[in-house]
Amino acid sequence: MTVVRTRFAPSPTGYLHLGGARTALYSWAFARHFGGTFILRIEDTDLERSTPEAVQAILDGMRWLGLDHDEGPFYQMQRMDRYREVVAQMLAAGTAYLCYCSPDEVEAMRERMRAAGEKPRYDGTWRPEPGKTLPSVPGERKPVVRFKNPLDGEVTWDDVVKGPITIGNKELDDLVIARPDGTPTYNFCVAVDDWDMGITHVLRGDDHVNNTPRQINILRAIGAPLPLYGHLPMILGADGEKLSKRHGAVSVMEYPAKGYLPEAMLNYLARLGWSHGDDEVFSMAQFCEWFNLDHLTRSAAQFNQEKLAWLNNHYIKQADNARLAELARAHMLASGAVFEDAPALPAVLALMKERANTVIELADAAMLFYRAPQPDAALLAQHLTDAVKPALAQFAERCASVEWSKEALGAMIKEVLAANGLKMPQMAMPLRLMLTGQLQTPAIDAVLQLFGRETVLARVQKHL
Repeated sequence: MTVVRTRFAPSPTGYLHLGGARTALYSWAFARHFGGTFILRIEDTDLERSTPEAVQAILDGMRWLGLDHDEGPFYQMQRMDRYREVVAQMLAAGTAYLCYCSPDEVEAMRERMRAAGEKPRYDGTWRPEPGKTLPSVPGERKPVVRFKNPLDGEVTWDDVVKGPITIGNKELDDLVIARPDGTPTYNFCVAVDDWDMGITHVLRGDDHVNNTPRQINILRAIGAPLPLYGHLPMILGADGEKLSKRHGAVSVMEYPAKGYLPEAMLNYLARLGWSHGDDEVFSMAQFCEWFNLDHLTRSAAQFNQEKLAWLNNHYIKQADNARLAELARAHMLASGAVFEDAPALPAVLALMKERANTVIELADAAMLFYRAPQPDAALLAQHLTDAVKPALAQFAERCASVEWSKEALGAMIKEVLAANGLKMPQMAMPLRLMLTGQLQTPAIDAVLQLFGRETVLARVQKHL
């Protein structure tokens, strides 16, 4: 098999969105599966819309996801000399030509065609043909360079996702490949880059299907080999509409801020358009081993926030607690957490993480260990009854000498309950309120162990 070379080639006109991240993931995994090369290319020739901030957002998103590139990032704006060289070669070979029509004249052509019920397009005024006399060159007007697209025949490719696709050349324009200032245009740059970089497989969104015949014709005109193309269906929101901002976070970098782990996002994106039997949870090493183009789906995928949250919960439960503590700490500090003389955060998160769908949820849940409790007076009066106070006094007395482990504390509480004829909730509820200010916490023996002897005694004795 040919050595696989794939590329992810975003335009830096906005953030890295989920569809782009999935394209990058599939291209990366395909290269990894075959021991090939994954290239990152920044297509920044749209000077009006490309921004350094968008470039950084793309790089940050790729870094967060862990989609490491083997070559690049290459920037099209740094390859201008190469594009001009190819344009000059095409002009010399007669596969491109100068066009002096003004934008207004081109629009007038299209308007006439619309009025006649035809597809609006450039009418070939400046296209050189045998025996044709071209108009006089306007004095000061700078020309564009147009590609001399074949007039007849068809462009057919076997799309690795959609199957065979055919588009007639009559449907295609003589597209502009260089603007009046010499700046090359998108489809031309993509074709030259894919040639120069030896790209063997192009995976991209199906919004690029209409670009593919143009790029194939350019590649043929410059004598370049054709890559295999695969166009991935779009990702839809839960309502069946195209994914957009109103569906929630669609920028990849909004997800770490919301408390999602990259391994959860990767696992979720992998299943949005590809499957391996009924497997739902898998590592990226496993994904790269399994991934091929045979199991890409032709139908649009639907984004399901609940499924992503479920996966994130799975990976939170698997995650190293020290890593979770690093991720949670800043959010907790912003919420007023005090870490001095408090339980070790990794140990607290280990206790709390079973039910957390995001690191933010986990951080919020852990706050009960890191702020002074302010129990509601009415609730405390309801649970701290005269029947319970003697048992709590015995509990406090025995706390002074009991071995400070979850098991020993649990056994001691049961002994105090038995001696006083009480049930666990009767003592656990006031204890929770005195220690955390809340009625709902993890198991009381685990909470006691984490708070430590001195804190427990001080908070219980304050209310007795």
